[in-house]
Amino acid sequence: MREIASNEVCRLENCLLALAAHHNKVSVHFKGCYPKTPVAQTIKRFAEELDNGNSCIAVVEDDHMIIGFCKINIDGHLGILEYLIVLENYRGMGYGAALMEWALHKFSDCGVRDIDVKVADGNAAVSLYEKYGFKMNAHILRLSR
Repeated sequence: MREIASNEVCRLENCLLALAAHHNKVSVHFKGCYPKTPVAQTIKRFAEELDNGNSCIAVVEDDHMIIGFCKINIDGHLGILEYLIVLENYRGMGYGAALMEWALHKFSDCGVRDIDVKVADGNAAVSLYEKYGFKMNAHILRLSR
C-alpha cells in the first residue's frame, strides 16, 4: 500500500467505475443512478484536492494495477472517509482492512476527533465500518427529480 500524488489519480478510473456498478447493483432506491458525477470530473476533483492538501489517497496494487483505494479528507477536527473500494475479485483478502487502518492512522496523526463516512443504502460495507466502531449518526433522505 502506498499514497499517491495528483498525477496518478487517473489510474483510479477502473475502481470508480466498479464502485458505480456496485452501487447500481445494491442500491435500494437509486439503482442506475451511479456515478452521480462523471468519473473524469471526479478524478479532476481528486487531483485538485490532493494538490490543495485537503485530501490523501492510498492505493493497493496487484502487479502494478490498482485494485483498491481509500480517499480521506481532513477539515480541522473532522475527518471524512470519502471512498474505500476494493475490486470484487480482491475482497476478503484484507485489503479493505489495510486501507481502513491507513485511514484511521492518518486521521489520528492529524488530530481528527470525529470521522464521517457516507454509505449507499443497501451497501454491505456498513458491517466493515461498524467493525471499526462507526455508529449510525443520521439518515440522509433524497428526493431525486
